[in-house]
Amino acid sequence: MSEGGVICAGTLITDYVVLVDHWPLENCLSNISCQTKTGGGGPDNIIRDLRFMDANLPLSIAGLVRNDDNGQWLINQCKDANIDVNQVQITNDETPTSYSYVITVESTGRRTFFNQRGTNALLSDRHFSFDYLVKEKHYSIFYLGYITLLDRLDQILDNETVAGRVLKKAKDSGLETVVDFVSVDRPNYSQIAELTLPYVDHLIINEIELGYILKSRFQQATIREIVQAARFVLETFRVQRTVTIHFDHGAICISRDDSNRIEEFYQGSLVLPNGFIKGAVGAGDAFAAGVIYGIYQKWSIQERLRCGVCVAAMCLTDVTPSCGVKTIEQCLNLKDKYSFRILDETSCLNDHTN
Repeated sequence: MSEGGVICAGTLITDYVVLVDHWPLENCLSNISCQTKTGGGGPDNIIRDLRFMDANLPLSIAGLVRNDDNGQWLINQCKDANIDVNQVQITNDETPTSYSYVITVESTGRRTFFNQRGTNALLSDRHFSFDYLVKEKHYSIFYLGYITLLDRLDQILDNETVAGRVLKKAKDSGLETVVDFVSVDRPNYSQIAELTLPYVDHLIINEIELGYILKSRFQQATIREIVQAARFVLETFRVQRTVTIHFDHGAICISRDDSNRIEEFYQGSLVLPNGFIKGAVGAGDAFAAGVIYGIYQKWSIQERLRCGVCVAAMCLTDVTPSCGVKTIEQCLNLKDKYSFRILDETSCLNDHTN
């Protein structure tokens, strides 16, 4: 077992998860069955997942909120979960704490996000104190997300991103770095990736974000094409250790060891029964939380991927991003209840017959 703990930094969001009966056409009506207020964004989702998985894991969250109701609510929620909030900075600026309306269709679990960038757009390198995080608290893993949704951290200055500077400081402080992007189309997405990824040990993204990085589309790609694209990102964008791509049917990981040997790993998702899925909000973050937990525990890459798909499956049992996640033992027990899909290298990602 590793010493230290996990820091989750970046987008801090209050989510209003709205469950509807169908997605309407413009100017038409859809019925709301329930609405839930919850934390959102990669750092909050992942850190809550990790807390549900392991009550004793040292955890710290870092980001920027306004001194408003949503900001204080997020801080209090973390305090109640025994998560260190000393690196959550509070501003009296008029910009509100970031929030999203997450519209989830009841019958499919598919969700659509409407986001107010808020204080996340103001988060910069000056808001991070690695002396506190490392020397005093002895954390070992630093997660930063979502890249391309953090306006000041995404800025390019002197041929590097501000996020890259933060990640470099994290690595210089002895932290292992993990990064996630967001599925949003922007013209300099690939450039942001190119100037940030050399400071990243582990990149965890989905196939849509992979497409934005490589200026392509992978929703109808084969598994083999995903593997080749991930390998290209590892080698050309100079990710230090692993590139992991997750999708509905599972995940693949391309790794580089200390001797610069590159290996490929495959993991199918769990075949779940009808009625199991209540919502898909936060499932990608839950997968990342499972992988991060495996990194913390120094598990093999195959064990990390298996953990990731089990935690993601457990997340699907609730409409909120994290409340479905249970202890690590309960999450891993799913692999004894349900079978894993077998990934066929020639099958397409959008083939839902498997």
